Amino acid sequence: MKFYLLVLLSLLVADADLYAQGSLDSYTDSTSELLRLTTAIAELEEEHCEVPCGIYGDSLRIALIKEHARTIEKAMNQINTLSKEASPNYNQLIRWVNNKEKHAEEIQHIVAQYFMHQRVKMPKSSLGKKEMKKAKEKYFNLLSSLHAVQVYAMKCKQTTDLDQVGNINSAVEDFEAYYFHGHKH
Repeated sequence: MKFYLLVLLSLLVADADLYAQGSLDSYTDSTSELLRLTTAIAELEEEHCEVPCGIYGDSLRIALIKEHARTIEKAMNQINTLSKEASPNYNQLIRWVNNKEKHAEEIQHIVAQYFMHQRVKMPKSSLGKKEMKKAKEKYFNLLSSLHAVQVYAMKCKQTTDLDQVGNINSAVEDFEAYYFHGHKH
């Protein structure tokens, strides 16, 4: 727990530093997200990974996906800006393309390796008929929203269409609603 709080505190300080340098457009959005995550992490009852070590937490993985999506968005904007220049700096352009690809792959990795492999559980066959129906519906909703995140991350690799980043964020919100609250609000 202390580890998470230290990580979030360091991210908050880093965001404040970026804001002071003019590199972060929405300090208040970033700060409120970090504060929300701090609260969520403090309320975690159990944390999981393939070797139950207790290091990773679900809310932190969601925060990482969102951070990767913001990075992809920035990369797309940079690619679009550089591409419009009369004499583009191809080295910078290639670096932003590679960066966009890397962060899209990181999203895909977190979704597959952490959530789909470890956290989203198949409904247990020992459930009653009514409970099984509800469990299957939740399972389907979780898998559908995670699949959407995967597909939109793939589309981010293929294009600089900023709508795809919005689609990732929307699919992540859907997943959060089903995962943490059992339904979409």
